[in-house]
Amino acid sequence: MKPIFSIIIGILFLLSCNTTKIILEIKNPVITTVSINSSIRAIEVINDKTVWFAGSKGRYGYTEDGGKTWFQDSIFHESQPVHFRAIAATDEAIFLLSIASPALLFKTIDKGKNWKIVYQENDTLAFYDSMKFFDTQNGIAMGDPINGCLSVILTNDGGNTWKKISCENLPPVADGEAAFAASNTNISVVDSHVWIVSGGKKARVFYSSDKGKTWAVYKTPIAKGGEMTGIFSCHFYDKNNGIIFGGDWENQKENTQNKAITTDGGKTWTLVSDGQNPGYRSCVQYIPNTDGKGLVAVGIPGMDYSNDGGSTWINLNNTPFYTIRFSKSGKTAWLAGDGKIGFFEGFK
Repeated sequence: MKPIFSIIIGILFLLSCNTTKIILEIKNPVITTVSINSSIRAIEVINDKTVWFAGSKGRYGYTEDGGKTWFQDSIFHESQPVHFRAIAATDEAIFLLSIASPALLFKTIDKGKNWKIVYQENDTLAFYDSMKFFDTQNGIAMGDPINGCLSVILTNDGGNTWKKISCENLPPVADGEAAFAASNTNISVVDSHVWIVSGGKKARVFYSSDKGKTWAVYKTPIAKGGEMTGIFSCHFYDKNNGIIFGGDWENQKENTQNKAITTDGGKTWTLVSDGQNPGYRSCVQYIPNTDGKGLVAVGIPGMDYSNDGGSTWINLNNTPFYTIRFSKSGKTAWLAGDGKIGFFEGFK
């Protein structure tokens, strides 16, 4: 484990005209990384000291002491390693979801000592991208389209059983519309609300207000039309305010039509910082307890932050990471990338 740079972000609350303004101050830029023999796009932060990861080669693991020590292991299926791009946690269990066919969803209740396959899909087109839980009983996972609609599976019994939604109950997708397993952030949930984002020929937001029972779909101004264009990441601060991020993976410096915000729960979207950096990013997350003003976006080109809800951005570094998550307190941020996990602290 070695420090590669340090970031100390102090959050200063200033009250003026009965409005709370939040300023993020960067000083003595500090991140610590640990090498992991896996390409990691899925992390789940439990608290300031505990985080789980899942990645390629069937590799998974966790730390419970803030990254000082790590438990690591691998999962094999029929003597072959499975590759993970999605992870989720409840108070009782950890879930890992593999990409490609067969799609395998594993559950453990004893910190990985034993794993049980709770869902398997053998369709040759199966490719799952992201997974989230609403609460301890209800969860959702999504994947690329099969038979004209997104693949969406639901659980309502704590992840013991999962059921796939029929295409009759989902909005149809366009030819060439799919999703990107870039950072396990194709899905965002707030209470009973869930949003799923797409890319490719279309760049849209699929929305349900009742944990996936009924659905609507909304257009966005994000770049679309190319195989690697569209929305790569979404995050909602509350049921009304959210952000989508992405762009063109094949032209990562392009900074137009790649980031947008909503204030009405995803029905309408407005481009922000259009024509200004950053360009393509694979993951965007709100910093907790910043009234929806603090944001960090990461990708292969580097890391950027905003202190005004996404209107303007400041580059922090050019170090590549695929994904980022914050602890609920907002004091610790965890990042993952190709062969590494990193973290930084210092939020007040």
